[in-house]
Amino acid sequence: MTVIADRKAFDKAATPILATDAKRLPRLLDKLTPAQRRWVQASGFDAQPHAHCVVPGARGEAHAVLAGVRDADDPWALASLPMKLAPGRYALGKSPVTLGTDRAAFGWALGSYQFTRYRKARRKPADLQVEPSAKVAAALGEAGAVKLVRDLVNTPAEDMGPAELSDVVRGLAERHGAEFDEWVGDELLAQNFPAIHAVGRAATREPRLLELNWGSAKHPRLAIVGKGVCFDSGGLDLKTADGMRLMKKDMGGAAHAIALAQLVMERGLPYRLQLLVPAVENAVSGNAYRPGDIVRTRAGLTVEIGNTDAEGRVVLADALAYAAEDRPRTIIDFATLTGAARVALGPELPALFANDDRLAARLLAGGEAVDDPVWRLPLWPGYRRLFDSDVADFANSGRGGFAGAIVGALFLERFVPASVAWAHFDTFAWNDASRPGRPAGGEALGLRAALAALS
Repeated sequence: MTVIADRKAFDKAATPILATDAKRLPRLLDKLTPAQRRWVQASGFDAQPHAHCVVPGARGEAHAVLAGVRDADDPWALASLPMKLAPGRYALGKSPVTLGTDRAAFGWALGSYQFTRYRKARRKPADLQVEPSAKVAAALGEAGAVKLVRDLVNTPAEDMGPAELSDVVRGLAERHGAEFDEWVGDELLAQNFPAIHAVGRAATREPRLLELNWGSAKHPRLAIVGKGVCFDSGGLDLKTADGMRLMKKDMGGAAHAIALAQLVMERGLPYRLQLLVPAVENAVSGNAYRPGDIVRTRAGLTVEIGNTDAEGRVVLADALAYAAEDRPRTIIDFATLTGAARVALGPELPALFANDDRLAARLLAGGEAVDDPVWRLPLWPGYRRLFDSDVADFANSGRGGFAGAIVGALFLERFVPASVAWAHFDTFAWNDASRPGRPAGGEALGLRAALAALS
């Protein structure tokens, strides 16, 4: 349950949560009894963000919860409480810092998240009741989309291969009255998706391209594309054991794209939506694509394979070219594309590339508004020389190890017409350490920024 936004289910005895910061704490303490003030002082509560203190009543019951917050706009202000407070019902009280109910609901819902597919929940989270509103419903929808990304990324490749991703997209289409189609195995060659096939042909689980279409033809066309490499061994340019350990998350771009498509449809946004997920496993076998191979793409361009571990951009090439054929107004793609983006920006900040300044500005502003920050990096044209090839139109990997994230984005840009506004998120899709509401493991990074820009 975790967040209750239904007045009929409200509990009048719910324990109030009183949000405060250090500046306003003395005013709050003045409203407590002398015994309660001594209790708070003895507990060491200083109203720092994510600190809390349960204040007892006269009979030893929980009279209130004091919660330290950064500010009223922090969506993670209460995110540490669901797993720290005793199971039970809580509600927002009249506080020195007035939290928005929608942001409180969002943070509480994600602070309650536990990945329970393979083991029981550690404990039952506490419940928060909030006044229902359209904003609260939207916030809970966003939290649900973030949970979907986390669940998909956290699921190991054995249970989240191309066929399982197909089931997810098919189910999404059925729930929202959308059209679903897919091309599997050699159908990819027959329908001119040779690059997707080349990367995925070595795996025992056949490569696929998944497509969902939804919305009215009178609305502007929006294409959302997600890299669905369900496991990345590196191919013949094999990764190390450490490098391979987290490669179940290499379909994190697909998870983001699926979740964003879900939000577009749930909110009924005015778009003619196309979702595309090239779903493959980059494996090693006798028919694996090789360094030095020339791969043809749907766009007619040829790619020399400099490194089989730069496979994500190869499968996205066909998907982006296909998306561009219907002349969309906007294309947004998500991919766990490069380690270079993590070196440049760390694990919490997705790299954003865009060929359109207005689209980039909306995405940056959207991320700032919802506390889902992204950072724009340049599509520096001079670096196109870094993936020149003597035998093909260009190579899939850069020379010298320079500007890896930019090189990857420039590669993708070759498959998007300049007339189409395009944005590319190079996202980590993972928390390497736990923070309130954001446990270690799969994570949505850039998803809500994109939604804010599209809304």
